Amino acid sequence: MPWVAENKVSLDPGFQDCRETAIMSKVNKNPLDKILPKLKCHFTWNLFKGESISHDLEDRVCNQIEFLNTEFKATMYNLLAYIKHLRGQNEAALECLGQAEELIQREHADQAEIRSLVTWGNYAWIYYHLGRLSEAQTYVDKVKQVCEKFSNPYSIECPQLDCEEGWTRLKCGEKQNERAKVCFEKALEEKPDDPEFSSGLAIAMYCLDKRPQNQFSVKVLKQAMELSPNNQYIKVLLALKLQKMNEKAEGEQLVVEALEKAPCQTDVLCSAAKFYKRKGDLDKAVELFLKALESLPNNGYLHYQIAYCYKAKVKQIQNTGKLETSGHREKIEGLRKYAVDHLTKAIEKGLDLLSVHPDLIRLLETEENRQTVIDSKELPNTERQQLYQRYSNNFQEYRGKSEDSAAQCYSEGLPITTVATEKEKMKYQLQNTGLIHKLNGDLLQAAKCYEKELGHLRNSPSGIGSLFLPACELEEGSEEMGQGAELCSQRTP
Repeated sequence: MPWVAENKVSLDPGFQDCRETAIMSKVNKNPLDKILPKLKCHFTWNLFKGESISHDLEDRVCNQIEFLNTEFKATMYNLLAYIKHLRGQNEAALECLGQAEELIQREHADQAEIRSLVTWGNYAWIYYHLGRLSEAQTYVDKVKQVCEKFSNPYSIECPQLDCEEGWTRLKCGEKQNERAKVCFEKALEEKPDDPEFSSGLAIAMYCLDKRPQNQFSVKVLKQAMELSPNNQYIKVLLALKLQKMNEKAEGEQLVVEALEKAPCQTDVLCSAAKFYKRKGDLDKAVELFLKALESLPNNGYLHYQIAYCYKAKVKQIQNTGKLETSGHREKIEGLRKYAVDHLTKAIEKGLDLLSVHPDLIRLLETEENRQTVIDSKELPNTERQQLYQRYSNNFQEYRGKSEDSAAQCYSEGLPITTVATEKEKMKYQLQNTGLIHKLNGDLLQAAKCYEKELGHLRNSPSGIGSLFLPACELEEGSEEMGQGAELCSQRTP
């Protein structure tokens, strides 16, 4: 019937589009499901393994975009796009990928196709998540067109791609450092004298190396410095290594030179501050940490380091034995206040309370200092509950009593609105009993309590091992604690 046919044709165009899109989805989504996991990009590198992103990672990535040489910015724009996607900001993520693509075309015209593979892979994944399947397919086809030249439809082995993956993993935390090292080693197999690959390997090895006398790490750092003499960050990492090997004068010379040539580079500032903190020059360390904080105001690691330096300055004054004068007493109280203020900010910015040094925990034993932290308007409810639970008014009373009494006190310290199961109560008891053991110096018993609670051993990737490190390592503020290892990715001034 003509009327029926005519009526069929005159269906609402919007409805027709929707129906066609639905049909296209059924046809096209299945192949994309199989193809996308084959692409080499942030979505397939398993960077965070289901964990939440640190509070200040985006700030640090943006900071590096500001300070990196132009030819390296595309790597950070790709990572920033992935972070935006994980936060549900897909349109902003697409803008970042546009920036990365533009930089690659401008700075690496002779290698644009290969260097764009990661960006195109990210584009395909984001469009897929947005349901814009035809656009996702366009970028999959771009990848395929390049990879087929190397007899592989969707991925290729290439040192530039290994390098980009390496830098990205270094930026994503200490759990990624081993894999980052493998990426740079693989890239160097193809190009042994490449300055960028060499710098990446040196930084990854430094972040992994906890042994003071490891000559191989020093050798790699020196080789990287020879290939990249203007990389001030490599210079400071070598200085820190030399300091541990008791070659302090040579190390300090490198630090001074790096600060002269890169006075605003945050990773140089942070590592130089660590050098002076180890040396005992706490005023210089605080100065450098505060300068880095201007560029990274949301970095809990920096606030923690500053708090520790102020507390260490209190110890320095106490060790002189000059506590009789009112001037010294006032100075000590002022330093303690600064320490509490920065510790509060560190907790606000997401610092894990389990990794706080015992000396800083003791700052919270006074009612006034506890309330300063607990009353902070920016403190998330979960952290407030944790603090309330750990540092309740009964802390001093129960600290010297039995474990059972202390654990019971902490369990009763939970806010009345919390509905705790028996399993949760047991968890809180184990957690806080472990804290008491830690404060009393019994690290073995503390380890047993935390192991029961979390089901992890000392060297597990959970990071709980930092609770039981020797005091000297804790005082250094190991990169594992927070953002230090993630600061290990600046390549050039």
